[in-house]
Amino acid sequence: MSGETDEKTGRPKSKRVGALKRLWPFARPYRPLMVFALLALIGAAGATLAIGQAVRRMVDNGFASPGVATQPGYLDEYFLALFGVFALLAMFTFARYYSVTWLGERVVADIRDAVYAHVIRLDPAFFEKTKTGEVMSRLTVDTELIQTVVGSSASIALRNLLMFLGGLVMLIITSPKLAGMVLAIVPLVVVPIIVFGRRLRTLSRQSQDRVAAVNSRAEESLNAVQTVQAFTQEEHETSRFSRAVADTLAVAKRRIWVRAWLTAVVILFIFGAIDAVLWFGATDVANGNMSSGELTAFVFYAIVVAGSVGALSEMWGDLQRAAGATERLMELLDIEPSIGRPDDARAMPSPEGRIAFDNVTFRYPSRPEVLALDGFSMEVKPGEKVALVGPSGAGKSTVFQILLRFYEIESGSVSVDGEDITAADPVEVRRRYGLVAQDPVMFAATAMENIRYGRPEASDEEVRAAATAAGAAEFLDRLPQGYDTELGEKGQRLSGGQRQRIAIARALLRDPSILLLDEATSALDAESERAVQQALDKLMQGRTTIMIAHRLATVLKADRILVLEQGRVVDAGTHSELMEKGGLYARLAKLQFDVSQEALDAGLAADAAE
Repeated sequence: MSGETDEKTGRPKSKRVGALKRLWPFARPYRPLMVFALLALIGAAGATLAIGQAVRRMVDNGFASPGVATQPGYLDEYFLALFGVFALLAMFTFARYYSVTWLGERVVADIRDAVYAHVIRLDPAFFEKTKTGEVMSRLTVDTELIQTVVGSSASIALRNLLMFLGGLVMLIITSPKLAGMVLAIVPLVVVPIIVFGRRLRTLSRQSQDRVAAVNSRAEESLNAVQTVQAFTQEEHETSRFSRAVADTLAVAKRRIWVRAWLTAVVILFIFGAIDAVLWFGATDVANGNMSSGELTAFVFYAIVVAGSVGALSEMWGDLQRAAGATERLMELLDIEPSIGRPDDARAMPSPEGRIAFDNVTFRYPSRPEVLALDGFSMEVKPGEKVALVGPSGAGKSTVFQILLRFYEIESGSVSVDGEDITAADPVEVRRRYGLVAQDPVMFAATAMENIRYGRPEASDEEVRAAATAAGAAEFLDRLPQGYDTELGEKGQRLSGGQRQRIAIARALLRDPSILLLDEATSALDAESERAVQQALDKLMQGRTTIMIAHRLATVLKADRILVLEQGRVVDAGTHSELMEKGGLYARLAKLQFDVSQEALDAGLAADAAE
């Protein structure tokens, strides 16, 4: 991450100057379309300016000369020519609108793809500091603002710029004296655009930040809607959301106020100038220094120039909003993930399932004052089943986080199959693992798609085989559309035990050499636990397994138990050995596992008999 950073979020601050220039890499692949749109813009501007000359000829040669105008077909030529100009204007306008609008759609689609592809690869440290709702706001609201500019406002601004320059040239040709008066007033219009524009840009950025906060607040409460309703906090959440909306409206009101003043000041100066110029022009016509047609053309071009400047002031506001949106999106793209593929990444050896932690020290970025792992060491042999036991905050989940390369360690080393994982591609390291979490993630997709997430290239037959091995086939076959049934958001159509078996099927399909089990049965009833445990037994066969243990059944199936406390291994051994020693494990066995010494021994004996 380079440059200055935001003290609150830790994100880099994009340079405000030239923020819109950063859209160029996304527009560059569509240069032929941009050239076509530019030609259409020039054609439309030229056709519009040609209207003034056609009108001047009509006035001078038609209305101003009644005798000549009565000749058969004389006026027809002028009106047909004017109609031809209108036809050209319509044709060029169609080409401009189509090409520019399509360009905006393509550019914004590419920006969304790039931002999402970047964010999805950022490490968890980023999401500790940034709410998902804010990221979603940038992907939707901010990209829509950019789409408005690239697909509409930019072309309108460019067209009006061409109209302004072309109209100015025609004003000078028609009447240099009056044109000089117009040019003298231009600075009066430009100054308020610059002054108000700077303020507008700041308020636009603040407004977009407030919208992001509203989205984040809504997402947070809606994702926890059952908890909200269970604690009867609907009014509280509604009040919090209303305050966030009110903050958004307050900033939006100030932004609208500034933009309204900008528009009003520009209109006053522009049309006041036109009024003064028309007065001088009318005097010249009365004195015979100017023809009626020339004055009419001058008025037309003056209106074109004035309208163009007014439109440019409007577009300036849109450009400022787009600049703020671009800054927010580029901030995301500027963030460099702390976990990335080394330039000289070494290839991972053949998978065996060997794991080694050597004196590892680690702190979470959001809690730098606390050591999550303090001199942690552990060795796991291929095919060994190791249970991690300890009080909350002992570092059990942190071991998984480090193995999965979600964070960089502070000191020490971690190796998988003899290779230091920090020297390898994180993607290759993660392919060694199969993760079954305590609360497995289900996507709003079909059962088939959720299982296939473990290995996207797997065939339907392989998916069904994995589901059968995980004990999931029995309930999946009873679903309305079987494996093609939509499971709903977060798998709400399934019970906890069914979701766990889907997760186990996903891990089976992946066929990893190392299993990471975050106590997949701790939140289940006895019947569901039995079914899930049977599926886990099949899953663990022939694989290295590290289990975060909360239940007796899990502990008894481990070849070795590591007892963690304050980020260190304080004891190790089998269940019987640790019970004989007493100490922390024995206390946890009686408290955390909620069973007496006799029950533990009886359970061990029963498990051995099986």
